[in-house]
Parts: sequence; structure tokens; C-alpha cells
Amino acid sequence: MEAVGTEITWEVFRNEFLGKYFLVDVRNKKETEFLELKQGSMSVVDYATKFEELSSFCPHYTTVGAEVSKCVKFENGLVFGIG
Repeated sequence: MEAVGTEITWEVFRNEFLGKYFLVDVRNKKETEFLELKQGSMSVVDYATKFEELSSFCPHYTTVGAEVSKCVKFENGLVFGIG
């Protein structure tokens, strides 16, 4: 990549790596898993960990301006106690 003059940012490296070593259909399944993620019976810590892991597969939520959308998505997946 350096030979052709491409600046190697984290985003460039990530895209190249995923393109070479991570099949598109697997990425699409992970993105769908993220979009459908709910806390369910997971602890908040486990849910947050899974949320962060899967959010990296959803391009909309990895941009700098998507923080508010990401927070809304996180909150909508939480289970609130009854009471």
C-alpha cells in the first residue's frame, strides 16, 4: 500500500484487512446481528461488550458523526427493570 502512495490510516488498514481476510457474507451477518442486538438476559456489561464488538461491522455507526445514533441504538437495546 505504501508503494502506491496510499496513506495508511487505521480506516484504510481495517478496510484492506477485512476485505482480504473476512468474507463479505460473514461481515453482513455480523452487521445484521448488531442491528438486531438486544440485551435480553445479558448483563449490561456483557451487552455493552457485544455492542462494541458488533458495531465495528456496521459502517454507519463507526463514523465520527454517528455518536448520537450509536447511543440511541445502545439505549434501545437495553432491558429496563420492571417496577
